[in-house]
Amino acid sequence: QEKLVESGGGSVQAGASLRLSCTASGRTFSTMAWFRQAPGKERTFVAGITYIGGNTNYADSVKGRFTISADNDKNTWYLQMTSLQPDDTAIYYCAAHPMSALIWGKWRETPNEYTHWGQGTQVTVSS
Repeated sequence: QEKLVESGGGSVQAGASLRLSCTASGRTFSTMAWFRQAPGKERTFVAGITYIGGNTNYADSVKGRFTISADNDKNTWYLQMTSLQPDDTAIYYCAAHPMSALIWGKWRETPNEYTHWGQGTQVTVSS
């Protein structure tokens, strides 16, 4: 069974750090990513990484603060979040696709472009 399982959410103060993990089972994926969805808002792309080469892509809002990484031996990818702010409060979802991260030269950055999803983990940042 192909499944993504997340862990690592929580409640922190502004300025703190958290690390999210997503472990896949059943297969490996060429593209691995994180999305987030704040209350009343659409699910948006946060960061992505490729299985081969570890190429990364970030949303402008998290560049310099969040880092996506992967341990292919464990079939796990991570989102290290630093300098967290209240605007980062959301449910964070890991996502994956078995094919290339690029479609016509553009990164997969919309939810419809991903085939597999984790259950979501809450991240709450208070000021």
